[in-house]
Amino acid sequence: MPPQKRMAAATAVPTTGKRVFTAEIVGEGGCYDTARGSEGLPSKPRRVRADDGQPDLFSAEATPPPAPLAAAPAAAKPRKPTPSREDAVSMGARQREISISEFFTKNRHLLGFDNPQKALLTAVKEAVDNSLDACEEAGILPELRVEIVELAENRFRVAVEDNGPGIVRPQIPKIFGKLLYGSKFHRLKQQRGQQGIGISAAGMYGQLTTGRPVRIVSKIGARKPAHLFEIAIDTQKNAPVVHKDDEIDWSPPHGTRVEIELEAIYKKGRRSVDDFVEQTALANPHASLTYVTPKDEPRVFPRVTEELPKETKEIKPHPHGVELGLLLRMLKETEGRTLRAALMQDFSRVSSGVADEICKVAGVGPSSSPRRLTGAQVELLFRAIPQVKILAPPTACLSPIGEELLEAGLTQRIGAEFATAVTRPPSVYRGNPFQVEAGLAYGGPLPAEEPLELYRFANRVPLQYQQSACAITKSALSIDWRSYGLQQSRGALPTGPIVLFVHVVSVWVPFTSESKEAVASYPEILRDLRLALMEVGRRLGSFVRHRRRTADELKKRGYIEKYIPHIGDALQQILGLPDKRREQTVETLKEILERSRKM
Repeated sequence: MPPQKRMAAATAVPTTGKRVFTAEIVGEGGCYDTARGSEGLPSKPRRVRADDGQPDLFSAEATPPPAPLAAAPAAAKPRKPTPSREDAVSMGARQREISISEFFTKNRHLLGFDNPQKALLTAVKEAVDNSLDACEEAGILPELRVEIVELAENRFRVAVEDNGPGIVRPQIPKIFGKLLYGSKFHRLKQQRGQQGIGISAAGMYGQLTTGRPVRIVSKIGARKPAHLFEIAIDTQKNAPVVHKDDEIDWSPPHGTRVEIELEAIYKKGRRSVDDFVEQTALANPHASLTYVTPKDEPRVFPRVTEELPKETKEIKPHPHGVELGLLLRMLKETEGRTLRAALMQDFSRVSSGVADEICKVAGVGPSSSPRRLTGAQVELLFRAIPQVKILAPPTACLSPIGEELLEAGLTQRIGAEFATAVTRPPSVYRGNPFQVEAGLAYGGPLPAEEPLELYRFANRVPLQYQQSACAITKSALSIDWRSYGLQQSRGALPTGPIVLFVHVVSVWVPFTSESKEAVASYPEILRDLRLALMEVGRRLGSFVRHRRRTADELKKRGYIEKYIPHIGDALQQILGLPDKRREQTVETLKEILERSRKM
């Protein structure tokens, strides 16, 4: 009988003079028996195994064991072996450090290598940025050559050559074969690169897709030898692997040439390498660029000016941009012997009076040792800083393009009918100085029935992707361009023959991701962007209205020149005027009409 079923069976057992009933209740693993005596009351049940064969103790006489009521239950199915689970020891044995190179190998989309077309653009961008930074820092007018050579289907070699100061031999493997290695991350000054990832990540992408190392030729002086390196990256260790290190003859007196072989797709049009090079020439009027494409003839973008941008100076962190954790570390590592000295030496715009005021508000002695301050005392200092009036950080660290050069570049590169530019005064976000520039070109060869073309820049670098996520685009969409004489649909950019140039410069541009494709929407940045766009919009509106008035006046003048002679002929016929008097009458009517209208 199956163990889950229960069954009661009653049997009549003969006894002396009385009938006694016994009942067996069969349950899981055995049965219970009960008996009713002569009074008809149930007695206490007794558990009896199905196979124990014991007599009924409730009967007057011993009775033989009851017959089995059912077959024995079927044997239980064997359980499947339980899979072994992890424990703390086995889980701990698998823990290991993750190399930054390994991380970006699996997450290369974070660096701008989402697809083959974008990968080609990103590789060119990183190499061009490094070349321009090196030339400007060395005080050399940049001369760049960008080459894209098609080796096979979807396989290209990118080469970028500059006339910069070159790279010393010991640093070449680290710069091109190690991620997060560079000279710009800890410096607060305007520069294109920031993180020390770009060019080494481009080489790593080429290595992943083609298996080929990066090829570098660099020379630091006319009398110095040129060094040829072929470098790969050990992604597990984030370390360079040198395949070749030779001295060669190279004709340029100084400079660097980088060649990367990678899997890519070359296309023309918007968000292409062609577009990037054109915009780079526009934002860097002091640079001369030669661009060699896989199919077309080389294109030359001559420099607009022979003057280098204003040299930027490195500044110290501003107190309003320092977070609590950074303040703790700075005070532990400071060389100042007192808290007052540490605040004055390690921060910009902190004088002796400002340092004393901060200490007073925080309730911490200015003569205290900064390295012995407790966490609670440092937090009091951190809370006190916003309550003290401190001058904005210096702006010598910024180098905008300038209104004059920006307007000249727009006029020369685009050939527009009207061009204007505005450079906003410096502002601050999170203690970091920044500046906004806006330029606008109107008319000329630009298409009149398409939305305006928006050029976005950060520290003179074109931003090609993630336009909708950028603070520049959001600011342009928030402007009512119809008030400036343009056609605009709701939630869209205006329509017309317009190129809008917007440039953000800062010691630390707040990008939304490591690929540096969009500017974050800080309220201070959005405010300055709107003000700059509204200013160029007002200038455009004045030009458009003036042009319309001029067109109307020319139209009226055409009517006058067309119909006044006919009026003179009619007057001559009606009044019988001689020809000389008719001509005088026509001239008099023209003068009256000219005086009655406004040019």
